[in-house]
Amino acid sequence: MNSETPPDYPQGQPPVQSETESAFWQLCEVVAKLRSPEGCPWDRKQTLETIKPYTLEETYELLEAIDSGDDTAITEELGDLLLQVILDAQIAADEQRFGIVDVVRVITEKMIRRHPHVFGDQQIDSADEVRGVWDRIKQNEKQERTSRLDGIPKQMPALAKALRLQEKAARVGYDFPHRDMLFDKLQEELNELRDELYETEQPPERKIDIHSEHTPDEEIADADRRSRIEGELGDVLFVIANIARRWKVNPEEALRKTNAKFTRRFQAIEQGLKRDHQSIEQATLVEMEAYYQQEKQREKEQASQNCDNSD
Repeated sequence: MNSETPPDYPQGQPPVQSETESAFWQLCEVVAKLRSPEGCPWDRKQTLETIKPYTLEETYELLEAIDSGDDTAITEELGDLLLQVILDAQIAADEQRFGIVDVVRVITEKMIRRHPHVFGDQQIDSADEVRGVWDRIKQNEKQERTSRLDGIPKQMPALAKALRLQEKAARVGYDFPHRDMLFDKLQEELNELRDELYETEQPPERKIDIHSEHTPDEEIADADRRSRIEGELGDVLFVIANIARRWKVNPEEALRKTNAKFTRRFQAIEQGLKRDHQSIEQATLVEMEAYYQQEKQREKEQASQNCDNSD
């Protein structure tokens, strides 16, 4: 898909109706066949409950493909995610609950209803105003909700959920007036965490470096103390998510990229040691860190070269 001559997709225009109808219908037909008595035993036995983990997995695979920038991979993963939607709807239709047409109709009506500035006569000039209108309409639609924090999925990753909670609270004015105050709050929470961690001993006063003796991990036997530490650590992460929000950075995305970066650099350690005929089990921390820093420097040089080539 990453060809030198990209396909012509006019901006803001829907796909060709006949092609869309044909392709979408064919996918629906394939899924229905898989669920039929003559279909696939695995697909036939799935329920909305059993299929949930696959939907989540496909979502993460799509995010990974987007990170790669590979249009072929993104197209494939979007298809896999669309398959989950069609399959969920087919399962529901087989159970006489609802079908894919209901799903499409509901989301279409919702998008029109929540964009009165596009499909109606309301005047809105900024993205912030759009968000405010969306929230007000949504709140009116969800009359059963008693709190502004309702509606966030219970199973949402904790860091991403912290961001959504803070966004919702901030929209009604519950927010630090100046974002720099968050750094004072972060230091306060870090101090409280440190106090809990070193409750029975003095924290080290001297500077610790890579050559220091390795201290063992601590298993916290006391349940109350462990609960307090978890609470303080949670507070630190919550403030970090808030900092990310005020600078419009997605903390879940940031951590995901850092995980990928660490994986890449740790694998460079393994490859470097193997290349030099060393065992990672016998390598010292100093030796491993040297390979880590080499990979870090290589990445910086590669990034600089990419910037030069794009100029």
